Amino acid sequence: MKRFLRDNGLSVAFGLLFVLALVGQALAGHADYNNQQLVDGGAKVSLWTFLTSSTFAVDVAENWQSEYLQFFLYIFATVWLVQRGSPESKPAEKIGTESDEEQLVGAHTTARSPKWARAGGWRTAVFSRSLCLTMAALFLLSWTAQAIAGWSAHNAEQLAQLADPLTLPQYVASADFWNRTLQNWQSEFLALGSMAVLSVYLRQRGSPESKPVGTPHDTTDATG
Repeated sequence: MKRFLRDNGLSVAFGLLFVLALVGQALAGHADYNNQQLVDGGAKVSLWTFLTSSTFAVDVAENWQSEYLQFFLYIFATVWLVQRGSPESKPAEKIGTESDEEQLVGAHTTARSPKWARAGGWRTAVFSRSLCLTMAALFLLSWTAQAIAGWSAHNAEQLAQLADPLTLPQYVASADFWNRTLQNWQSEFLALGSMAVLSVYLRQRGSPESKPVGTPHDTTDATG
């Protein structure tokens, strides 16, 4: 167990933080929702009713979709774009998908290479892009969940105000949907851009996300 926790510390730690944060969001969101119900003259709801509501679902999904969009775009962009001096970037001479020798595919695989890296054909082609494809799929799924949950929550508010509900396409084209979406996207893009630039000039000793402390600022693709 000790070895498992050591070897999987990042995933275990962030998995626990995710669960704790989600529980905290559920409890705080439930309290805030019931407070708003009282203000609006409505009845309080149980925690379970809140957790299964579109209000909670849209708040969760809109954050998930922006995170997966961030990772998808960053993984894909770093194939073709570079930032001189950043450990988040590869050197300019390696722009693109790189050679089979550099990527250890085809005749350059080793005995420990994943099976699909050695298989060749469509399997190697798919495996070579599997991280981006998975992130894109997770983004689309969570974006769709946000759209449907947000549509339901928005129409509930419309009906409470005796206004006409919207169809799903109308909601996806509405200001409410894009306000929710873009406020998450812009924060993710800012965070990624800040990391790429700040890591050129700043250091964190011992972190693979940072260059070694004494590395020159213009050294690219070096990790500590």
